[in-house]
Amino acid sequence: MATAGKSKPTTTSDGAKSKKRKQFLPHNRPVKKKGSYPLRPGVQGFFITCDGGRERQASREAINVIDSFFEELLCGNGAASIPAETVSKPANKKIKFNYSESESSGDEDGDDDDGEDENGENESEAHTGEEVDPGNSGDENAELQKEDKQSHGETAETPEELCSGAGEPPSKKQCLESCSSKCSLKDNKEEKSIDKLIEDEIKELGDKNKRRFVTLDSGCNGVIFIQMRKQDGDPGPRDIVQHIMQSAASTRKHMSRFILRVLPIEVACYASEEEISRAIKPLVTQYFPLETEHPQKFAVLYDARANSGIDRMKIINSVAKSVPGPHKVDLNNPDKSIVVQIVKTICLIGVVEKYKELAKYNLRQLTSPRS
Repeated sequence: MATAGKSKPTTTSDGAKSKKRKQFLPHNRPVKKKGSYPLRPGVQGFFITCDGGRERQASREAINVIDSFFEELLCGNGAASIPAETVSKPANKKIKFNYSESESSGDEDGDDDDGEDENGENESEAHTGEEVDPGNSGDENAELQKEDKQSHGETAETPEELCSGAGEPPSKKQCLESCSSKCSLKDNKEEKSIDKLIEDEIKELGDKNKRRFVTLDSGCNGVIFIQMRKQDGDPGPRDIVQHIMQSAASTRKHMSRFILRVLPIEVACYASEEEISRAIKPLVTQYFPLETEHPQKFAVLYDARANSGIDRMKIINSVAKSVPGPHKVDLNNPDKSIVVQIVKTICLIGVVEKYKELAKYNLRQLTSPRS
């Protein structure tokens, strides 16, 4: 009698018996995600550390946090230009038609004989400032109306042409018709533009090559990398991370559950002395210019993961020698810090400010309640 709990052996085509083993995930080893792109040279973005085994959740949270602060920076930069455009646009003008007493008395609309408008003011007195003589012919009134319309940039039209026989005054009816037509055209344009924007956004979300923020596989536990495809006029990774840290330090608002440290990366190259010294030149000219009246103090922050064959001091010395002479090294109180993160065979470089004051860019420590 077979005991319960034992798995029955499977027979192959040759008749040999073989036991089927259960497959388990490797312990403390990263599992490569399907369809994920590996970290490579020539990219820029955000180097993020997180809790081990929570890389997927941390990458989602990181993209949400980075995207929200990126939109805040864009709205802050674009808000200043909105009032200037609105001021430059001409204001809406109210058009008033001048009617004589002879014409208003002969109308079938039941208007008052005094020629008063909706505000209760005498139109002939408001426009001309003089009393109208009932004995005069209608030629003078017609000439006055023509001159008034030409001064306002209007064509000379009679009230009978403007009024279609309805009970409303011609000026009020014309304003209502023009407003309704403009509103209908505007609504149609807005609907079309919103539909097009939604379709374009859906296409961008479906195509990974058009996304602004994409997760790259770092190959190490507790490390994720968010690539940023920067366009002209967009804030860079350094500006976004600086904005995140300053807001976190001021508000102490909890932003994420798994993210620990966020560092901006502006240069990525292979981890060798020659490649690092060549790739760091644009950053040195941008943040440490040769001719300056205010020399800055800097420090090099080095860290390596999954790479024990590279010498730490050689990399630090090559980075420090790339900075020109007026600027000096100060490990205690630096103005700017050069971040060097080595992940396997890739070297990631970025420049940060107030590294120690902002809790070494540790988001969890900045948002924790003060003791």
